[in-house]
Amino acid sequence: MNLDDKTILVTGGTGSFGKALIARILDEHEPRAIRVYSRDELKQSELQREHADEDRLRFLIGDVRDLPRLTRVGRGVDVIVHAAAMKQVPACEYNPFEAAGV
Repeated sequence: MNLDDKTILVTGGTGSFGKALIARILDEHEPRAIRVYSRDELKQSELQREHADEDRLRFLIGDVRDLPRLTRVGRGVDVIVHAAAMKQVPACEYNPFEAAGV
């Protein structure tokens, strides 16, 4: 898929898959912008330092369960990659409503 001149939204953009995807997109394509959406501001600041690309990277705090916020963040986006996920099974079992997004 050609991502040149596209605006891309990556939910969970500071997770392991999201970070690898963003690095690959920046290496192999010329996107107009990549919107990195996650609820972890510390990981966002670390990723921002890792990729000094202020022209194309936009960092947005939010949760995928917050539909109004997600809707605002998605305006004008050409491609959405949903990479947000909880991967720690014990934490999900102990917090089922958080894991299921209810």
